[in-house]
Amino acid sequence: MSTQGWLVDRQARLRAFERGHPWVMDTLLAVPIVLFSIPNIIEKPLSATIATLVLLPPLYWRRRYPFPAFLVTALIELIEGLLDVGVGAGVILLVMLFGVASRGSWRALAWATGITLALLVAEIYLINPVTENRIITLFLVLGTSGAAVASGVAVRTRRAYLIALEDRAARLEVERDQRARLAVAEERARVAREMHDIVGHHVSVIVGLADGGAALATSRAEQTAEPLRLIGDTARQALTELRRVLGVLREEDADPQLSPQPGIDDLDRLLPSVRAAGLPVTYSTSGELHTLGRGVQLAVYRIVQEALTNTLKHAGRGAAADVNLAASDGEVRVRVVDNGRGRPAAPSHGLLGMRERAAMYGGVVTAGPSDRGWLVDVVLREPS
Repeated sequence: MSTQGWLVDRQARLRAFERGHPWVMDTLLAVPIVLFSIPNIIEKPLSATIATLVLLPPLYWRRRYPFPAFLVTALIELIEGLLDVGVGAGVILLVMLFGVASRGSWRALAWATGITLALLVAEIYLINPVTENRIITLFLVLGTSGAAVASGVAVRTRRAYLIALEDRAARLEVERDQRARLAVAEERARVAREMHDIVGHHVSVIVGLADGGAALATSRAEQTAEPLRLIGDTARQALTELRRVLGVLREEDADPQLSPQPGIDDLDRLLPSVRAAGLPVTYSTSGELHTLGRGVQLAVYRIVQEALTNTLKHAGRGAAADVNLAASDGEVRVRVVDNGRGRPAAPSHGLLGMRERAAMYGGVVTAGPSDRGWLVDVVLREPS
């Protein structure tokens, strides 16, 4: 750890200790005041002892009531000057002035500064007149008072700055979580729209086949006509319910896309566009991929598309990617690996979408650094 980091760490620990045990710090401040007062207590036991005892309590409630504590200390300082009893009230007065500057209102600070200057000037010129080096003493008093005010204002400013930083960090964390939830919701909506199209298509086919079979059975006077009509009616009812539930998620575009949803065959058109964008891609397959359902094929296509898009965004120049699809025993495995420089620690919207798609088919997504660069490994299970 650097020297600066060590100092920042120690300062943070000291602030934390002071917040948790304020009385300890106040006692440490009171000890030198008492030691400073011992000669006066020996010389004037009664008055000096009383002045010391009265002076110490404001130290312990100056944090909660900075301006009243300052007024009490200023009054004690005035009484000390009139009785010629020096027990360190002047030093504590500067501490109280610092407390008003760091914790009190600006109006209280203006009053405290004025009272301090008036009191100290009165002591120099009237109460206990200084006969030698009066101007130097005056400048010294004004300088120490100004330093106490400046230090208090600096502490106040720093405290406000830290509070603002903590508030901003909290808001950014909330916004990050909100963006993640919105990304998940958006991806779920898109997947729901695609499933609406896929399931709707298959149910429509069932309706058509059932109606056609019923018409053919009727013309042949076969007994299967009625069951086929029931199948058609049930399928139509299911299609209506499906549209009612998922149809609200469809976004009406000014130019609706009427082309079918992409599948594995469409990767042959996707990969050349990725290569044209500057990313060399090798592509290999194994197993009977074309027997997969349209929903699984769509999920595979979207996963490959998102993985290659992330590679284009984050892998950097000179990167290359390898895509491998393998189908066996009712499962399909999608592996996309590149030799780029990696990814940010925070999950991307695309990765969230991959997990949502994989979850639809009981799949598992593994994404992270590999020996070469970055690996996306997804296993999907064909619905039984």
